[in-house]
Amino acid sequence: MPHLDRFLNVLVTNRADALRLAADELAVLDLGGQARPVTRAPFTGAQLLTILREIAPADAMRRIEGGESASFGYKCDDGQFLARAQYTGGRLLVTIQPYGGPPSGTGGTPAAAGTPAAGVPADGKSNGATAAAGRSVSSNGSAGTSGSGHIAVTPSSDTHRLELEALLRQLVERSGSDLHLRVGEPPLIRRHGEMTRLENEAPMENERLEAMLGSIMPPRNRGEFSQANDTDFAHEMPGLARFRCNALRDRMGAAAVFRVIPATVVSVEQMGISEEVRKLCFLTKGLVLVTGPTGSGKSTTLCALVDLVNRSRNDHVITIEDPIEFVHPSKNCLITQRQVGVHTTSFKSALRAALREDPDIILVGELRDLETVSIAIETAETGHLVFGTLHTTTAASTIDRLIDQFPSDRQGQIRMMLSESLKGVISQTLCKKIGGGRVAAREILLSNPAVANLIREAKTFQIPSIMQTSRKLGMVTLNDALIELVDGKLAEPQEAYTKAVDKSLFATMLRQRGHDVTFLDGPDARAPERPDAARPAPRMAGAGR
Repeated sequence: MPHLDRFLNVLVTNRADALRLAADELAVLDLGGQARPVTRAPFTGAQLLTILREIAPADAMRRIEGGESASFGYKCDDGQFLARAQYTGGRLLVTIQPYGGPPSGTGGTPAAAGTPAAGVPADGKSNGATAAAGRSVSSNGSAGTSGSGHIAVTPSSDTHRLELEALLRQLVERSGSDLHLRVGEPPLIRRHGEMTRLENEAPMENERLEAMLGSIMPPRNRGEFSQANDTDFAHEMPGLARFRCNALRDRMGAAAVFRVIPATVVSVEQMGISEEVRKLCFLTKGLVLVTGPTGSGKSTTLCALVDLVNRSRNDHVITIEDPIEFVHPSKNCLITQRQVGVHTTSFKSALRAALREDPDIILVGELRDLETVSIAIETAETGHLVFGTLHTTTAASTIDRLIDQFPSDRQGQIRMMLSESLKGVISQTLCKKIGGGRVAAREILLSNPAVANLIREAKTFQIPSIMQTSRKLGMVTLNDALIELVDGKLAEPQEAYTKAVDKSLFATMLRQRGHDVTFLDGPDARAPERPDAARPAPRMAGAGR
């Protein structure tokens, strides 16, 4: 039996959170944040390496002996565990946590505080029986077995899955939003909008990263990944979070990005969504759009709106997503969630089929193409409430983007339909929050006769003026939303300025309110406000020669 198994029995029987082993320190159990010693003498670094050699896969042990961090799975009679070895200040630290419950029939008597684990010498030293378990570890990390049938390590796929999930757990514990894995780079986390490398993590190798991704990827996505070199899927760690995953290949090899989707549904109250926007959830028909750049929190806002519907109405809600992100249990409403590529072939086919499934409310995760947009507008016109998303930055540009997808001979008809069906546009962007975290600035456009008339007459450029004069109705321009964050000491003036679309007007608003605008003396003040403003003026033939 590997020496570690005796400690793991104490870990399980005491229902501890983790076992921590550190060079030159006593072995301790983590019991609800309290450290409880389980040896009378400290381990040396050499003794820890001896214990790890009994249980670690060969590739992980090579990294540990080379001074790098490594995570791996381990299985014994007391259950499955996740082990992580790392070096801090030159000292080897080993943390072992339960992964899942212990096997049925596992028992034991809790050890008394300060008493060594049963069968472990009081001095904490190895008795030299390194190979006593009679098991060997192959180069791919899979375990051999002894004559007694004891399995010391999970199969390679489980080891790689546990290693990947250890990184995802770090992502959540550090309040990050995204985990980036790249060949030749250590894992990176985006936290509060900033990318940081995980300390003590070795650069990824292609073979290792491919194995980690394959360990959690559904079979359909494995085929898609091998053929198209990218795929989207979701992964769930019960009790922790769901993750939206994109796997791809670049010039270095495999790569992946994991976006955290909180395990709990966020409410409109928690997000501070205005009363006027909440009222959109009680409409019987119409089109409501949530827009913004990638990573601006569109999915979270939609989740909050669907949750409000779920709590307040007695209807049938169908969501069409790629992949399913937030999971909505049916409350007052019946919730049907479908994933593109798993439960349906495309957004447009699912949206078309939804009309025959007795829906009241339909959520379309992304309005990707002309046909999907066309069906969504028609559905909103025919007595259904439709929620959708677009990657646009302002309310006016959202309307133009929808219309511009159609050929010119259809645009007049679409303008007429959209003027009647569009009920609201929430365009949002995230700003770095003073003191840490991020906060949303939301531009809100609500339909009224003046807005509908501008859409019909192709005068969407005048919509911001209508929004300015309709604040009492709940409309908010992006500049107004940003200046409110600055006034409320939630965002720095420079951060809000970088998110503004009309920068010259926003700079004037900052000056009028007495905010610090010294940053405008820097390069940002001379930056063009429109992409086309950066283009040089066309030359006449022969000019400048």
